[in-house]
Amino acid sequence: MTDTTTHLPSKRSILLLACAAFSSTSAFRVLDPALPQLSQEFSITTGEAAKVITWFVFAYGVMQFFYGPVGDRFGKFRTLAFATLACAVGNLVAASASSFEWVLAGRAMSGATAAAIVPLSMAWIGDHVVYEDRQVTLAQFMTGTILGMSAGLVIGGVLTDTLGWRWSFVCLASMYAMVGVWLLTQLKEVPEVPPSTHGLQLVTPIVSVFALPWARIVLLVVLIEGALVFGGLSFVPAFLQKTQDVSSTMAGLITAFFAIGAMLYVFRAKWLVSRFGEVKLTFAGGWVLGICYLLYIIGPHWSLAILASIFCGLGYYLLHAVLQTNATQMAPEVRGTAVSLFASFLFLGQALGVAAGSLVVDAVGIGWVLIGASAALPLLGMAFSHAISNKRPLN
Repeated sequence: MTDTTTHLPSKRSILLLACAAFSSTSAFRVLDPALPQLSQEFSITTGEAAKVITWFVFAYGVMQFFYGPVGDRFGKFRTLAFATLACAVGNLVAASASSFEWVLAGRAMSGATAAAIVPLSMAWIGDHVVYEDRQVTLAQFMTGTILGMSAGLVIGGVLTDTLGWRWSFVCLASMYAMVGVWLLTQLKEVPEVPPSTHGLQLVTPIVSVFALPWARIVLLVVLIEGALVFGGLSFVPAFLQKTQDVSSTMAGLITAFFAIGAMLYVFRAKWLVSRFGEVKLTFAGGWVLGICYLLYIIGPHWSLAILASIFCGLGYYLLHAVLQTNATQMAPEVRGTAVSLFASFLFLGQALGVAAGSLVVDAVGIGWVLIGASAALPLLGMAFSHAISNKRPLN
């Protein structure tokens, strides 16, 4: 397979992929506002309840080692279309779970199937959009991931306070089913890079990515980014419920303001990239994130948490958009594998961050998770900014 841009994706194709991404990322945050309720219902600690997040993102991350080569071999759009439809099953298992163990099983199943959607969408865009235009196109696609993440928080909060947390999974299953069918109807309409004729190879493409020094740097940074950003963000709703005495709905809604800051990036992506370049964007992103997590901690009123969430979304995409654009180009010959590995490291980082955060929560309290993120994220942004400046001329 070679790097090709002979077919330009239509706006409809990007919209389809954004809808699939919306469904996928809704599942990530849907139980964040429900952690206190899960703790009460199943008589477990808040840290133990957070396993519903860890199991999802761990399965999501591990399966990237499979979906990348499969997408390169059989077609990226085709693979993610069938995976989207399959996501409904895991959510139905979680919705009907009779024990916490079955909730975890359903979450693992839904994470394993959702794993194909976002990375293969990014890789498909990478196949059909030149690098100079790719960051802007990816920003358009990211509207689905951004809105999905925030919608998951709102859906989870509202349904937890009204019909119950199980209905969050019923809602997700319905979305996956509808979007999956929609994607399958478009298989003959969208362009695909000709699939590999060398059979399905799982190990060789992965080894070829790890052989590239810049790929190793990008993967390491996104692993740490996932652990710090989402290891902290996952506990923000519970932190707000504890310290600001707000409901699950309000806590989820406040955290969902993350999307507004993220959309600010999307709407101004072209200007930001041309005006500041990758070096300055990553440097600023780390510092904005660090300040936002500090504001969550010291804010005397929940209204300041709204401001923190907005700028947290902006700071995250200032850093992450540069990372993911580099991921689409770090190994063009096996782009599906490369971007899937990128997603794998991002979500394995999330799993590690939430798991470590759970230990910290049960040992010394939620606030210390946010303090750790606040201190480490500026250092990460500065380190990656320095790496980019050494890789290519200063933007």
